[in-house]
Amino acid sequence: MKRLLTLLIVVVAALLQSNGAAAQTTLPRIGVAGIHIENSTFHPLVVTRLNVTEGADLMPDYVAPDSLLGRSAVWLPALRARGGQGIVSREAYEETVDRAIEIIKANMPYDAFWFYIHGACSVEGLDDPEGEFLERIRGVIGNDALVSTTMDLHGNVSWRIAVYSDLITTYRMAPHDDQRESHRRGVVNLLERLSSGKGRPAYKAWVSVPILLPGERTSTRVEPAKSLYALVPQVEALPGVVDAGIWIGYAWADERRNGGVVMVVGDDKENVESGARLLSERFWAVRHEFDFEAPTYDLERTLDLALASDKRPFFISDMGDNPGGGGSGEVTWTLRRVLARPELQNPQGKNLIYNSMVGPEMIVAAARAGVGAQVTAPVGAMTDRAHGEPIELSGTVRFTDENYAVVRVGSVDVIVTRRVHLLTADGMRRMGLEPTAADIVMIKQGYLVPEWYEMQADWVMAHTRGGVDQDLVNLPYRRVIRPIYPLDPDMADPELNVVWWPSAKYIYGR
Repeated sequence: MKRLLTLLIVVVAALLQSNGAAAQTTLPRIGVAGIHIENSTFHPLVVTRLNVTEGADLMPDYVAPDSLLGRSAVWLPALRARGGQGIVSREAYEETVDRAIEIIKANMPYDAFWFYIHGACSVEGLDDPEGEFLERIRGVIGNDALVSTTMDLHGNVSWRIAVYSDLITTYRMAPHDDQRESHRRGVVNLLERLSSGKGRPAYKAWVSVPILLPGERTSTRVEPAKSLYALVPQVEALPGVVDAGIWIGYAWADERRNGGVVMVVGDDKENVESGARLLSERFWAVRHEFDFEAPTYDLERTLDLALASDKRPFFISDMGDNPGGGGSGEVTWTLRRVLARPELQNPQGKNLIYNSMVGPEMIVAAARAGVGAQVTAPVGAMTDRAHGEPIELSGTVRFTDENYAVVRVGSVDVIVTRRVHLLTADGMRRMGLEPTAADIVMIKQGYLVPEWYEMQADWVMAHTRGGVDQDLVNLPYRRVIRPIYPLDPDMADPELNVVWWPSAKYIYGR
């Protein structure tokens, strides 16, 4: 944070050197585009249309027109795409990238570009969707323009991303409490390099760390990730270092680029290299220490513990089908077993809120029946039936509107959604459910996001089935580069080579 404030002061000072009409003529022209998707390749869903935001609507508040950063440049946003669950069809990807390139061409020329991505997008027939997107952008804006790429630490830094980015930054917290701060840091670094005249950093050190672990085992709220990520700002503070990051990578896509990476950029070669070595060697050294943030058991054991506990609310993470981590969100494996528990079939038993299950037919049926009526309709497994067929859910309607329903089955309140969506606490309250008063809350997440983490009186994580199954060693990987930990737990220590990626300008000489 101190480094970020210092950079802001530098940018402000540079801006104060100009005023009035002169300032208008010297403001840098900065384009913006991105694709923010995290999708598993271990379930059958395919995204055939991306959700696209164009123009000023995609700009965050810290670059609003009346903000300091907003007034520091002429911002030229193209589009940012988000996706649903599943691998993206090639047609949907090409349509989106073609549209972005069309807008980018219309807004020429550029002094710089902000590439805003997650880093875990999978597309039919492509090895590196984000890298190819950035390569096409470079084909339009040229290699003189500075590019700042901002990413999720659960993304993957491919060689294309490393080459075509001049600056790069990622989150340092999981859960991502610093998401906004991290993207903003990438923008401030870009503006500082422009306003100071320093341009692109001279050195980009990249180290592949052969680790493939999920976020649930690498939370920065606990060790060893807590101490590992505490080293990142120390490296960033070294003289001549602009930014540093550790990318855990994305575990549920069978892609050659997936795995851990450390990257450091700056102007002092010795410090850039020593920082990259420190982070990568420490990352590898603590690999055996990574573990789940909360106690983790099979589903039946987690239900036993929750039902026996006097703590309220007792949270259970249904990890295997977490849509926020790339799962389909429609796997019925867990809910079917929850409804089969005898203790939860009694209406007077402990209350369990299940958040949530997709079921458009149930939404229609509940609306027709009305609150208080009995209803029966299928939920879940519309496409993803790898772990079970749809459930014919029968119960009492407690809430209904055009997009949601709450159906009580025994003592279980099942939240049903028209599309895959996890309700917040306020969303539950709007439906007449108070999560703090529930005995048990089961949610399709891995580690709990801050809202739920702060609310829980106790919490366990359940090994459940789905597209983001935590049983990595038994997933059908065919393309990830082996050996890699923990798929190959006894592998020899890797070389952890520092790769010096040149700039695109250096490679092409123009």
